[in-house]
Amino acid sequence: MPGPADWDLLQSLHAVLQAGSFSAAARIRRLTQPTLGRHIDQLERQLGAPLFLRSPRGLQPTDLALAFRPHLADMAAAAEAAGRDATGVASGEGGVVRIAASEIVGIEVLPNILTSFRQANPGIDVEMVLSNKNEDLTRRDADVAVRMSRPTQNSLVAKKVGELTIGFHATAEYVARKGLPKDFDELAAHTLIGFDRDFPDLVNELAIGRPITRELFALRTDNDVAQLAAMRAGFGIGACQRQIGERFGLVPIMADVFSFKLDIWICMHETLRGSPRIRLMFDHLAQELGAYAVQGE
Repeated sequence: MPGPADWDLLQSLHAVLQAGSFSAAARIRRLTQPTLGRHIDQLERQLGAPLFLRSPRGLQPTDLALAFRPHLADMAAAAEAAGRDATGVASGEGGVVRIAASEIVGIEVLPNILTSFRQANPGIDVEMVLSNKNEDLTRRDADVAVRMSRPTQNSLVAKKVGELTIGFHATAEYVARKGLPKDFDELAAHTLIGFDRDFPDLVNELAIGRPITRELFALRTDNDVAQLAAMRAGFGIGACQRQIGERFGLVPIMADVFSFKLDIWICMHETLRGSPRIRLMFDHLAQELGAYAVQGE
């Protein structure tokens, strides 16, 4: 089995499992492809079994390689967290803070907030991981997370800082062309923008008197930013935050009939309470996202 000195080889295995090919993994690791290939060959010799098989569908990991995957993910997250912590120790209140957020929050909400943070704290660099799945703060995939639901892990410090109102919106041009629906029966006759394969759990909880299926939507995508772009282009009616709709001049649709709330939570692992740079970011996000939540009320 690989020993402690083989972390370099295991990082290459992790990169191949992430990227799906030697060439892409070599770019991730900033190695040449032959060097990365030698790493995998050396691991296979140590383990006495293949890690990958080539097939018409491309590179296929064996059961042995897949057994490594969760452990390598934990090790990689721990190594990255240690690197961020080391920069913080070396530079006092400087260093790196890694933030996890949804794509729409990271692209449409956080940039201005992070700009003011950087101006006040020029020694702190920011990393962002944007995904609609919750990053695992217990293994330090990120230092601070912005979440739209209450966290359940006991090891996290979490603060609710406000609520976001989500409602239907469209461009004024679309409304002039197609009219304003007054209820769900009329809405169903409009051009709707919504989800494709990955329906959020919240969708199943919305009481609108009819099932919400992908067939309702004339444009289907699981990317919230792409949905917003389609709304802004005048494709049809979709759902977005009230503040984002106002920023882009979108017209609220059926605001008196339908909207729903999402909580805003700021979270970090409890072991980071004493880190100056993490605390600075946590408090800044809490203050600024709280102010964002009440904009225009």
